[in-house]
Amino acid sequence: MAKVVILGAGLMGTAISVPLADNGHSVHLVGTHLDGDIIEEIHETRLHPRLRTRVADSVTPYTCDRLAEALQDADLVVLGVNSRGIRWAAEKLGPLLPPEVPVLAVTKGLDGDGQRLRILPDVFRAGLPAQSGERVPLAAIGGPSIAGELAARRHTCVVFTGWDQSLLDQLAALLRTPYYHIWTSTDVIGVEVAVALKNVYALAVGLVGGFLEKEGQADNGAVMHNLAAAIFAQGLAEIAYMVDYMGGQPRSVYTLPGAGDQYVTSMGGRNGRMGRLLGLGLPYSQAKARYMPEDTIEGAELAMAIGPTVEALIERGELDGAALPLLRTMIRIVCRDAPAEIPWDEFFAA
Repeated sequence: MAKVVILGAGLMGTAISVPLADNGHSVHLVGTHLDGDIIEEIHETRLHPRLRTRVADSVTPYTCDRLAEALQDADLVVLGVNSRGIRWAAEKLGPLLPPEVPVLAVTKGLDGDGQRLRILPDVFRAGLPAQSGERVPLAAIGGPSIAGELAARRHTCVVFTGWDQSLLDQLAALLRTPYYHIWTSTDVIGVEVAVALKNVYALAVGLVGGFLEKEGQADNGAVMHNLAAAIFAQGLAEIAYMVDYMGGQPRSVYTLPGAGDQYVTSMGGRNGRMGRLLGLGLPYSQAKARYMPEDTIEGAELAMAIGPTVEALIERGELDGAALPLLRTMIRIVCRDAPAEIPWDEFFAA
């Protein structure tokens, strides 16, 4: 059995410990500098306070200052940090990570620097020491996976993506269980772009909850599934455009990383809650500060991370703005507190 170190004791970082522990691996769960209360609670009660799930006895919790100790003789490192923590994780792991130890990321997102967009595995690798960064084997997990469902051992279907098929097969064998179903793909760009962008489109689908609350059900009980479906479909079309632009494969858009992950994220969670507030008419900055100050809204985080770069690429003619009306709208809503107005006449034009 393997020794696996998970960096990040949040929802998904801890949830991924469940199939690992069920497969008999020795798991060391290392909290970030923000996870101190979680690690303390696991030490005292074996319960994760947010996941509301018992952490297996074979999972050993560590505070961040003990990362070097936890990494001794590790066979695999799992990145359980959120998208904002990817550079921090590279900085912390860089001096300690042996170049032959693979890293498997559950982190989803994109990065923009005003000139280009990058997938997070590339951002992570760039943050590692130059002498070892290029040699560290990297892979990532994409697809519809709600942490609470995985922790409850509900059937979950995901894709492991990376550049080395043999590594993907090895990692899939470590984590595959009767409830955790794993496929593999070497389309790293397609998978990573799809699983990142679905967050901002799930935020857009969430607007419908607010629209419905404002208008109320129709006299015949009708709600707004038609509206939500159109927004969902436009989002999927825009993901397809962006995957093609960045050099990925269309199959990733219409399988688990794209359609599957966008569906599950649109069903609720923090993106949905924030979308409802925006649909009710609250500016993003007000909704965030008043109602969700401690929550990470991945769709909004993505809009802020890539918004200026997307707008610059459109301005330079490198991206076709007509193909991205919903992304442009969500960037304006999040980054400039624009009202939640759907540009219907621009949908499905490209």
